[in-house]
Parts: sequence; structure tokens; C-alpha cells
Amino acid sequence: MELPLAVASLAYLAGYAVRVLARDHLPRLGVDLCVGVVLGAWAVFVTDYVVRLRLSGLHPLRFVRTHLLDTVVLLLPLLRPVRMVALYDRVQRRRGQPRLGLYARVMVYSGLSVSLLGFTAALTVYHHEADAPGATILTFGDSVWWACATLATVGYGDVTPVTPIGRTVAVGLMACGLALLGAVTGSFSSWLIQAFTREDEKPGNGERPPGDFPGAS
Repeated sequence: MELPLAVASLAYLAGYAVRVLARDHLPRLGVDLCVGVVLGAWAVFVTDYVVRLRLSGLHPLRFVRTHLLDTVVLLLPLLRPVRMVALYDRVQRRRGQPRLGLYARVMVYSGLSVSLLGFTAALTVYHHEADAPGATILTFGDSVWWACATLATVGYGDVTPVTPIGRTVAVGLMACGLALLGAVTGSFSSWLIQAFTREDEKPGNGERPPGDFPGAS
């Protein structure tokens, strides 16, 4: 299901983005089409969740407890990039040393997930802030700038959300963004340590051959 879910995620994001960015120019048919794409993609997510629930053989409440992140993502599909945190945790818990290529994939996927999360947060904040009284986020460019500053934990404060939904998204972006960036930096650090360890373990690195010691005969 990975490929269908990836396609559904892209369709969901595309439908939502067009609905938000072109809301003043879309005809009624275009709006309905975007809503249909979003609901259709969400139906795919629900189907996948229900199938995995049935195949697990667990009681629904126990399945929800053990797959809490998947449940949250089902209710809020725009948070799907956060699932990369769970992948990073599984990599860290693997027995033995994971291959270097696996760390590289986690870094790439986590970096892409951070970008997608920032983009979706910018869309959501712009959607709810653009017409709000006293808002400072008036364009999508303002929203992207705010998302980048929030993800980087810089917090310039020149543009800030004023609506309850916008501020809720800001809190979620801070927490999820830090988690994803932590996955990137953690994977990079682990990759460096493992690479240097393997380099040190190669024959001839810092080891003298037998008989090559002072006083050896």
C-alpha cells in the first residue's frame, strides 16, 4: 500500500493547495473538484487504516493505543510527514548496526517531510489568517516566511498568527518540526559515527604490524 498511499497523499495535498491558493479564482466546479479529490484521498487513508486494524487481530482500542500516531494522522492527514519520526525510531531500535544507506534514506525522507510539513502548515495558516481581523499574514509568501522561521526556531515575530486555528497550527509545527529535524540531525550524527567506526576498524588504521614495536626482535 505504500505507493497508493503516497499517490493519495500527493492528491490530497494538491487538492487542498489548489483550493486554498486559487480560492478567489476557482469556479464552483473547480471548488467541488478539489473537495472531491481531498475526500477521495482521505477515503483511501481510512480504508488502509481499517484493513490494518482487521489484519492486526487486536481490539480496536488497543490498536488505537499502539498506533496512536497513525490514528492522529488519519484524523489530520496533513500531518502524514510526521510518520517519519516513527521510522527513525525503528531504525534506532534495530539490533546491530543499520547499514549506512538506511541512515541516508532516513535523512532524505525526513528532510522532504520537513519541507512538506512546512508547506502544509503554511497553506493552513494562510487559509485561516488571510481574511482575519488584525492579521499580519496576508499573503501566501508571508505564510511561507512564517513557517520557515518557525521550523528554524528563529521566531522573528514580524508575522504571527492571530486566529485560534493558526496558533494551534503554530504549536503543532513547532513540536513536529523539531521532531523531524531531530530525526535528520540524529541520523546524520549516527551515520558519521558509524562511518568513522568502520574506517577505524579497517586493517592498518592505527595498528602496527606484528614485530613492528620498539625492542621487538
